[in-house]
Amino acid sequence: MRGGAGLQVPAGTGRLRTPSSVLFCCTLNSIRSPLAEGMLKLFHGRRIFVDSVGVRTAPIDPFAVAVAEEMGVDISRHRPKTFDDLEDGSYDLIVSLSPEAQHKAVDLTRDMACEVEYWPTFDPSVAEGSREQRLDAYRGVRDELMRRIRERFPPAGSVAV
Repeated sequence: MRGGAGLQVPAGTGRLRTPSSVLFCCTLNSIRSPLAEGMLKLFHGRRIFVDSVGVRTAPIDPFAVAVAEEMGVDISRHRPKTFDDLEDGSYDLIVSLSPEAQHKAVDLTRDMACEVEYWPTFDPSVAEGSREQRLDAYRGVRDELMRRIRERFPPAGSVAV
């Protein structure tokens, strides 16, 4: 979905401006949204305010911590929170990563000028197999999120494709 908060760029360009604040959300705020939050912070530092929440919470997943660490992102101190825990509900963009979070984001933004994007993302916690096979599922999610983040939030001075 596109629209709201004045984030659309002039017709014909097909590109969105980089928002100044982004909220990533998923079901438990223990894997997907903390990974996305950590990666966007890695790529943009303080240039973009980034936060993440879940519909519910669970402790940070150790496999998520491990695959984030492989790329130099430390999410080990992440403290999962819900939409209700947000101190400031004002974001330019909310990116939902699970169907449940998408419903919550749409409901939250009914009366807000805020763009909502849905990036359906596999829940790697359901992967079975050896430790390495499970880690590979988490790496796949991490790599897909990284690709989408780089595409949607290109570094300053570069052009999105």
